[in-house]
Amino acid sequence: MLLKTFGWSFAITAIGLALAVLYGGWTAFGVVAILGVLEISLSFDNAVVNAGILKKMNAFWQKIFLTVGVLIAVFGMRLLFPVVIVAISAKIGPIDAVDLALNDANRYQQLVTDAHPSIAAFGGMFLLMIFLDFIFEDRDVKWLAWLERPLAKLGKIDMLSVCIALLVLLVSSMTFATQAHQHGGTHADKAQTVLISGIAGLITYLVVGGLSGYFENRLEEDEEREHEAEEAAQRTGSKVSAVAMAGKAAFFMFLYLEVLDASFSFDGVIGAFAITNDIVLMALGLGIGAMYVRSLTVYLVRQGTLDDYVYLEHGAHYAIGALAVILLVTIQYEINEVITGLVGVILIAWSFWSSVRRNRRIEATGDGDVSEQAEVGSGV
Repeated sequence: MLLKTFGWSFAITAIGLALAVLYGGWTAFGVVAILGVLEISLSFDNAVVNAGILKKMNAFWQKIFLTVGVLIAVFGMRLLFPVVIVAISAKIGPIDAVDLALNDANRYQQLVTDAHPSIAAFGGMFLLMIFLDFIFEDRDVKWLAWLERPLAKLGKIDMLSVCIALLVLLVSSMTFATQAHQHGGTHADKAQTVLISGIAGLITYLVVGGLSGYFENRLEEDEEREHEAEEAAQRTGSKVSAVAMAGKAAFFMFLYLEVLDASFSFDGVIGAFAITNDIVLMALGLGIGAMYVRSLTVYLVRQGTLDDYVYLEHGAHYAIGALAVILLVTIQYEINEVITGLVGVILIAWSFWSSVRRNRRIEATGDGDVSEQAEVGSGV
């Protein structure tokens, strides 16, 4: 099971490290290895959240996530995305941007750094909406019940998460504009860019998340009539309608996963420049890490880990909220990547330990209903 799920990750690791040695020797080997670990540590919460979505998809779409999805994640976000950012920032063509990345790494790094406020605003808003929609939803299982209960009541107010997100974005852009003005106004024009990028992130979430949710609901409705649909399909000799509906639902959930992965990858791509500004090594290292995150997502689904450790999803969403805040703060202030990674790891480890304690209480009492009350009483 382990080899089947992580086999491609092991293979990509071997190939990536071998290419690194051929490209730049053993120094490049070490850089790629470090980048791979960095990507995994920063994106572990991404795997947990992805697993919650991927478990609703069939085996075919899980394979698509591991194959086509990896190509998008590695070549799209870890290789092409920085090049596109440079092309837009410097107002040059994509070919010139690639030439710049290969032949003038310092200038390339500077252009990506200059584009960071807009990248952080887009990704921060997208991730913030995921977090807000999660905590404002009334759930049967509550981790930090003392906090989640009142937030679930507030969540009954329509569009509350959107209003809060827009307020956070407004404060972030105004703060950026104020700081720029105090330093001579050299970056004052970027405050507008931050605002526009943040709104774009919000719109992307609402469109992709809305379509995904719509088709997911339609799929659940169809599952209630699954037997009747199969019998009808056998009589008519056609299964097109049932497959098409499942395809639409899976496609938009897959699209949602890709946008989510893109938002998570922003901090990894930016953080990678603290280690190297070589685009080839960056693509190899982050690509290896991205592959392990994908394999881990599928492993969590197939092992039923989220069902066994019910607070893991909560911890991952709190980590998403923390990452969203960190991204928005980095619009103006620099935050060490170690802090970014540790926050997610600590929150997920905490939620995992809470899940273990819950399972032990259930085994001891034989009653699953007592778990939530115990969490309330213990304050975790």
